[in-house]
Amino acid sequence: MAVVPLKDIVDPAFEARYGVPAINIFNDLTMEGVLAGAVEANSPVILQTSVKTVRSIGSRVLFDMWQSMTRGIEVPVTLHLDHCPDRDVVTECLKAGWNSVLFDASNLPVEENQRQTVDVVAEARSYGAQVEGEIEAITGVEDDHGSDDVSKQQSLEVALAFIDATGIDVFAPSIGNAHGSYKAAPVLDADRVTQIVEARNVPIALHGGSGLSAEQFADLIARGCAKVNISTALKETYMQSSLAFLKQAEQNSKWDPPSLFKHTRADVVAMVTDLCKQFGSAGKGGR
Repeated sequence: MAVVPLKDIVDPAFEARYGVPAINIFNDLTMEGVLAGAVEANSPVILQTSVKTVRSIGSRVLFDMWQSMTRGIEVPVTLHLDHCPDRDVVTECLKAGWNSVLFDASNLPVEENQRQTVDVVAEARSYGAQVEGEIEAITGVEDDHGSDDVSKQQSLEVALAFIDATGIDVFAPSIGNAHGSYKAAPVLDADRVTQIVEARNVPIALHGGSGLSAEQFADLIARGCAKVNISTALKETYMQSSLAFLKQAEQNSKWDPPSLFKHTRADVVAMVTDLCKQFGSAGKGGR
């Protein structure tokens, strides 16, 4: 296996009703750890970058890291640009070699969102890439993107018309999910996923996955959420693991960065393998 188009990962997952982790990395350690976790679980994985990460590291450096770390990889992997409202960054990443993008124009009127998404789909196709789309902003701020205000949910008819007109490959509806850490158990409109899938048979992206219960994951994946986004959980694992190690290092007055990286990487790999097992993608990597 190797780097493949997004559809080569989400379409089989959608048909067989398992979920594939789509995990937002933010440096070289998390990129390598997520890929290593997928290999250990024999699972496909979608590696995501936020606009903030692209800007802080640079698209060329990120893609060079990606090429180096995926060379000879044994499971299907793909590189996805998450929540990008900036057409210039979309173009930059497509030119660099990203396999897919989420063009996020959910802050615009649906008609203008649809018009621009049509253009992005055409641009992506010219690079052999795919597009995820959305018409409602997912509540919460993540990597300097988004708002804590709850956006208006569009009608099913509007959602279906958007899917038809744009030709997107994956659709991300707002169903009561949110970015960041949930302050209370979310009440999700799972029926909306079923309604969209029954009407258009399109793979659904579940955003705001960090913090949902095992029962919620299982239900939504069974309804057609083939792409399951995880961002906050990786940040928390990375930071908390590093903090625990550093506290012990301070107590022992022993400062050894490679040991810190090894410790944090192990926790990242364990998190990824657990997600693959939970979502049902473990063992689906083709090995």
